[in-house]
Amino acid sequence: MCSQPPASPRWPTWSTRGPILACWFLAINFATWCCSSSHGAEPGSVSLASAIHQPISFQLDIQPILTARGCNAGACHGKQRGQNGFQLSLLGFDSEFDHNAIVRSSRGRRLSLTAPHESLLLQKATATVPHGGGVKIEPGSSDHLTLLRWIEQGAKRSVPNEPVLESVVLGNDEFVMSSGQTAELSLTATYSDGSQRTVTSQATYLSNDPAVVSVDAAGRMLAGSLPGETAIMARYMNHICVANAQIPREQEIPASVFHDLPRNGFIDELVFAKLQSLRIKPSEPAEEWVFLRRVFTDLIGRLPRPEEAREFLESADPGKREHLVDWLLSQREYADHWANQWADLLRPNPYRVGIKAVLNYDNWIRQQFRENLSHDEFARRLVTARGSTWRNGAVTLYRDRRSPDEMATLVSQLLLGVRLECAKCHHHPFESYSQADFYQFAAFFGKVAHRGTGLSPPISGGEEIIWTSESGTVKHPVSGEIMTPTPLFGSVDLSQHDDPRVALAQWMTTDNPLFAKVHVNRLWAHMMGRGLVEPVDDLRSTNPPSNPQLLDALADHFREIGYDQKQMLRTIALSNVYALSSIPNETNSSDRLNHSRHYRQRLRAEILSDAISDITLTPTSFTAMPTQSKANQIWTTRVDSVFLDTFGRPNENQDPPCERIPDTSVTQTLHLMNSRELSGRITNDDGRVAQLASSDRSATEIIDELYLAVYSRYPSEGERQYAESLIATAGENRRGAIEDLMWAMLNTPEFSIQN
Repeated sequence: MCSQPPASPRWPTWSTRGPILACWFLAINFATWCCSSSHGAEPGSVSLASAIHQPISFQLDIQPILTARGCNAGACHGKQRGQNGFQLSLLGFDSEFDHNAIVRSSRGRRLSLTAPHESLLLQKATATVPHGGGVKIEPGSSDHLTLLRWIEQGAKRSVPNEPVLESVVLGNDEFVMSSGQTAELSLTATYSDGSQRTVTSQATYLSNDPAVVSVDAAGRMLAGSLPGETAIMARYMNHICVANAQIPREQEIPASVFHDLPRNGFIDELVFAKLQSLRIKPSEPAEEWVFLRRVFTDLIGRLPRPEEAREFLESADPGKREHLVDWLLSQREYADHWANQWADLLRPNPYRVGIKAVLNYDNWIRQQFRENLSHDEFARRLVTARGSTWRNGAVTLYRDRRSPDEMATLVSQLLLGVRLECAKCHHHPFESYSQADFYQFAAFFGKVAHRGTGLSPPISGGEEIIWTSESGTVKHPVSGEIMTPTPLFGSVDLSQHDDPRVALAQWMTTDNPLFAKVHVNRLWAHMMGRGLVEPVDDLRSTNPPSNPQLLDALADHFREIGYDQKQMLRTIALSNVYALSSIPNETNSSDRLNHSRHYRQRLRAEILSDAISDITLTPTSFTAMPTQSKANQIWTTRVDSVFLDTFGRPNENQDPPCERIPDTSVTQTLHLMNSRELSGRITNDDGRVAQLASSDRSATEIIDELYLAVYSRYPSEGERQYAESLIATAGENRRGAIEDLMWAMLNTPEFSIQN
């Protein structure tokens, strides 16, 4: 065989190298191809002769090459309009389209069946001719040879008795590594005929945190220099696997440290178990005043008043934290605080859907929290809403989202934590959801009908009725097929309901793990400073939770208590993990995932605004709102407030659900330092400073009042001495000294950052 190379002009560039070199080259590369391409046999078990005649499958052999080498990536020919007139489906999700694009489109100019080696597809990929993407496939490589053989065989769409790819699994999906250590991933594909293939070299890999563990194109992982953990995604032909890599700290921590930690339920057990595996010691418990301020702002969105702070700090009751949490959850501020957060996720622009519709929508949201409606019933009422926008505020959702695809995007992200929008145009790049899955899900909203004046921005003042039509379909945008309403997994019985949305709501809220998980993750992020999954509404296998066991336990608990949000918040607030200090120790300063300490966060804009009102005793006046209104009672962000906009209130021109930017900024700092409004409130003749200055209170009492109002704590001895000296040296200008002191306190990070 080596002495008689093929007589056809398939190898003109190789034949000039001499018969011995040609035989050696062919033998090596065909043997490599056998190891990676044979079905129903162990690697290397197919002979060279049989490999030459092995039928090449476009879907099983060619598309994996194009995907692994990035030819059909979003930055190349997989983008929406392709690249330089050549378009492939993103990541190879549509084999029929890709085969037609390569073989038939542009009059078939990309292939030459009579001279396969001169095919433009090969010359571009190997950069034999100029190629904007550079060299994607090395000349003479096994990938190059496989493509060449496929063209020689006629570039067929399929081969006889072609099996179907059924699953892809990792040989090992859990790695515990040390700094600088390497490890290799191994990926095996299984087909419908029972055959298997090692596809490690033709998969694509992505590390969620390359600084912790990086991964190269061959699946080789390298641990970084810092302790931590991350997930490694392996994708092969729209099948995704995830490996978790963990780098514990090198220094051991005695088991007695974790054994002695106080525990108050499953949250503490699961968090401390994870920290022990990482050799991370949790921070010390937070001081009483820190817990007090934290739980007030988290549960009801305001600072404790001085008398409330004094009562808690001076109480010797061992159960005072439980009593405080229960009391807070019973306060009327709870409803406005949480409704304000859901308004970010749901509330549309009033100039688009109408001022009256948005006002009714806002009132509806707040009423659900006043009634402490269970989260599953809240979701059912929202998804199945029908009626007038002037009588049932929930239907404003459908006035704003007017097409089934828009509703599918919002509902899947908001209530299931699935960002399904990517699948609207192509197969989801990080999930198993296809374009068909998207439109089958959207079909649940196909019968939603509108009756009324419709939208006429920027006024849109008319009433609109949302109802369920007897007809209404959703078609696949490519095939034109009428889609049957189908959930993302599992099944529903559509025969029991005239409105498919009712079946969807029942499926979502009945034993659906995603429904409970996304909400408890959102609550956890609010209370703890970071979600177990980030972003909080992006639950997928390639974005795993930092503590999967804890997320499962929280979701199970949420279902067990009947989706009662108040009870869920109580469970979190009374855990010892929630009450940890934000001050790091020598082991957890770099931990950003595992809640070994409380993660500091800037207070929400509305909390800061109301805090300044409460501290200065000067209420804020908002347009289009009753007097004495709080910032978290505002029904639309169209109500002007420079302060709220500066501190991150979302813009209603954004597409909800809106995400607030939690970071601090120079603008915020300058606003607190230079705001004339803030200065005027501090110096107001009816404000707290004026009242304290004109009272007969001593300097010590005045200072205690200020510190309790601003920080929810008493001053340290050094702070007290310094403040007393300011007031004493001010003489008759005692009020000016107190004004300066309050201004300085409101400009400290301790005021605007939750510890």
